[in-house]
Amino acid sequence: MSIHVPARRVVVGITGASGILYGIRTLECLRRLGIETHLVMTRAAHVTLTHELPWKAEEVKELASVHYTSTDIGAAISSGSFRTMGMLVAPCSIKSLSEIATGVTDSLLSRAADVTLKERRPLVLMVRETPLHLGHLRSMTQVTEMGAIVMPPVPAFYAKPKSIDDIVDHSVGRMLDLIGLDSGTVRRWGS
Repeated sequence: MSIHVPARRVVVGITGASGILYGIRTLECLRRLGIETHLVMTRAAHVTLTHELPWKAEEVKELASVHYTSTDIGAAISSGSFRTMGMLVAPCSIKSLSEIATGVTDSLLSRAADVTLKERRPLVLMVRETPLHLGHLRSMTQVTEMGAIVMPPVPAFYAKPKSIDDIVDHSVGRMLDLIGLDSGTVRRWGS
């Protein structure tokens, strides 16, 4: 009799919201932890990347074990039979949040998120927007009721961050906590 060992793979989505560094750092942490990563970047993520960082899209894609175009609806991550530990969307735009909340799966990112929810796997959305209007809050409520976790990247000042990297590392570490992975980057309360 064989014992099934769950796949140590995570889907990572990067949208066009400000904060592309969160997605990059997520990929770096998962690589360091030996987790297979499956990346999908939206078209808007490519645009935001050029405005925020001196990285090229190909350099970001190289951090992932596998990467897909946002239009590849037939990709492995669009199927529930492709087992994963869950999906992290960092950063998550309001557009992507709204697609996920309404079940609109026009892109591979929203399709992969929909599959993650239907398979009852963890879906963490690092929503990067402020201030929020009622429509945003309703979408957040809706995805939460569907089983997703909305986790804005809010700085933890008790960790006494000394740089933007410290703030990003802490937020990414807390997000990884939500799928059962310890990145080693979180300064825990009371420690």
